[in-house]
Amino acid sequence: MKIGIAMMSHETNTFSPVITDLKRFSGGNEKPPSGEIALDIYKGTASCLGGFISVAEQNKAEIIMGIAAGAPPSGPVKQQAYEFICSDILQLIRKVDGLLLDLHGAMVTEEFSDGEGELLARIRKSSPNLPIAVSLDMHANITKKMVSNCDVLTGYHTYPHIDMDETATRAANIFFSMLRKEISPTISWSNAPMLPHVMRQGTDDEPNRSLQIKAQELEQSECLAVSVFTGFPHADIQDAGLSVVTITDSNEPRAKETTDRLLNLAWAAKEAFVYQLEPLDQSMESAKRSASKQGSGPVILLDHYDNTASGGTMDTTEVLESILKHELDDVAVFGFYDPQVVDQMQAQGVGKQITVSLGGKFFMDALEKQSHPIELTGEVKAIFNGKFKAKVAMARGLTVNMGTTAILSVGSVDIIIVSRHVEPTDPECFRSLGIEPTEKKYLMLKSRIHYRVGFRDIAQEVIECAGIGVCTSDYDQINFQSVRRPIFPLDQTIEGENEDWRNWSND
Repeated sequence: MKIGIAMMSHETNTFSPVITDLKRFSGGNEKPPSGEIALDIYKGTASCLGGFISVAEQNKAEIIMGIAAGAPPSGPVKQQAYEFICSDILQLIRKVDGLLLDLHGAMVTEEFSDGEGELLARIRKSSPNLPIAVSLDMHANITKKMVSNCDVLTGYHTYPHIDMDETATRAANIFFSMLRKEISPTISWSNAPMLPHVMRQGTDDEPNRSLQIKAQELEQSECLAVSVFTGFPHADIQDAGLSVVTITDSNEPRAKETTDRLLNLAWAAKEAFVYQLEPLDQSMESAKRSASKQGSGPVILLDHYDNTASGGTMDTTEVLESILKHELDDVAVFGFYDPQVVDQMQAQGVGKQITVSLGGKFFMDALEKQSHPIELTGEVKAIFNGKFKAKVAMARGLTVNMGTTAILSVGSVDIIIVSRHVEPTDPECFRSLGIEPTEKKYLMLKSRIHYRVGFRDIAQEVIECAGIGVCTSDYDQINFQSVRRPIFPLDQTIEGENEDWRNWSND
C-alpha cells in the first residue's frame, strides 16, 4: 500500500503586513523540501509529519513523501506560492492509495479565504475515492469545505502545542483502521459564534483546560476523536472562531451530541475567553516589584502584541522602549527581526560600538496605532549563524534557523536581532548565543503562549505587556470586515438572548 504524506501549513494573520511567499515556506531556500529530503528532516521528530511517518511505518506502508511546506505565521499567502504547493500535492495523489495531510486550518490566500478547504476540494475532485486524513492546529478555523472533503480530521489538544505528533498519530491510526475496514468514520462538526482571545486559549489555564480534558475523556470512552478548535481570530474570515469536530464509528447521533455538548460548555465559558488588558507602565512597575522579591529565575516580560508566531512583525519597539524608560537592568531580549541592522552590525564587527535605528520598519495599516524605530547605541556583542537544534517538546529534533543573528548590548540590556522570524520557545535561542537565560533578572520575549514550553518552568514570574502589534488582544484596534456577525465579544448581546449560542444565527 502506497501512502502519501505532505504538509501545507500556514497560520494567516490577515492584518499582518509580513509577506508570505514561497521563500517563506522554504526556510530561505528556493522551494520547500520534498521526497527523501523531507523524510529525513521530519522522521523521528515531535511534529505532525513525524507522527504520520511513524504510524505509516508501523503499518508497513510504502511512504511516498510529498512537499513539506510550512511557513511562520504572516499575512495572506501569495497565490503563486499557494498554487505551487497545491500542484505538488495534486501530483502526489496520482501515485498513492491514501493521503495523510499536515495542514494548519487558518490559511488565507490572496484569492481564497479557506486555503485548506480549497486544497481538499481539489483533491476530492481529482480523486473522489481517495482516503484522506488531516491533522490540524488548535487555532484552525473549521469550515464545511474542510470537513466534507476528508475522511478523518483531528486537532491538537494542547496549547502550547506539544502534542503535534500525538495528533497526527491519532488521525493516522483512525485512517489505517478505516483502510482495513475495521471502522467507518462519521464526522460531525459545528461552530459557536465566539472569537476567543488567543491569550486566553492556553491549555494550562481555564477555560480551555477543562474543554480539552473533556474532549480527551470522550475520545477514550465514546468517540474515535474529539477536537475543540479555539480558532484563530486574526484571520478575518466568515468562519473564524471556536469549533468542535467529533468522529465516531458509524454513530452519527453520538457524534452530533458530543459536538453540541462541547459547544455548550465553550459558550457557557465565553466570558472567561476574554482577555483583560493592563497599561504598559503598570506592567513595568509590576515587573520591578517581582524582580525585587527573593526567588530564583528571571521575570519574563511578554511582548504578546508582537508575537511572530501569530503573524506579528517582530519589530515593534514599545515594550523595549518602556524597559529602557523604566531603567530595568540585566535584561535579555528575544528578539527583533531587523536584517538591515544585523547587516550593519556584521559590517562593524564584534566588540565595536554602533548606533542603529532598530525596528518599526513595517507599516501596519490594519491598526489604529503604529510602532516606530528606536535609535540605540551599544556594543556588537556577538554574531552567529542562527542555527540550533530544538530541545523542547514542541519542535524537538528539528533545526531552528534564525538567520544571521546578532546581539546588541545597550548598557545592561542584551538585544538579540535576527534575520528570520522565529518565536522564542526554546532557551537555546539564548544559549546558542552565549546567554544563560536563568541568570538574567529579566527576559523580554515576543511570544504569547508558546514561550511556556521552554521558559515557564525557569521563570520567577510572567508579566504580560500590552505593546503594539497585529497580534493585539484589543479587538477595538482592528477592523473586522469578513467574520460572521453577530459574534462574541465583538457583539455582546442580541436582544438579551445569551443563553444559547444557537440563538446567534449567522444565516
